[in-house]
Amino acid sequence: MTKSKGTIESEISRALTQWEKDYLGRGSLQVKSDILRDMIIVTLRGVLTPAEYSLCKDKEGLMSIKNIRTSLVESGVEDLKDMILNITGFEVVSFHTDISTRTGERIMVFRLSSDLSSTFS
Repeated sequence: MTKSKGTIESEISRALTQWEKDYLGRGSLQVKSDILRDMIIVTLRGVLTPAEYSLCKDKEGLMSIKNIRTSLVESGVEDLKDMILNITGFEVVSFHTDISTRTGERIMVFRLSSDLSSTFS
């Protein structure tokens, strides 16, 4: 039996939350994954700590937090790609991410080798 789109999206969200806890030491407050054509778009809310929000009050601190957080995620990107491959059966061809220091929200976009959404009926 093949998995539904919602089941796969839920598995990705759970796996990403676990990855955050294992790799970064803490997880987001809320994670939502969406499959759109050959992309998986993940929205993570509640990413920043209160101390990081404090640092983001000036431009220098803001850029520092963005750079550090991006470097942390990028250093674990191979694990993330493997995780997506294991759940979907599709290889990740590119990965993009950014964080809003205003809302504490991170967006991750995984571009896949093929159109995953076309596999659902």
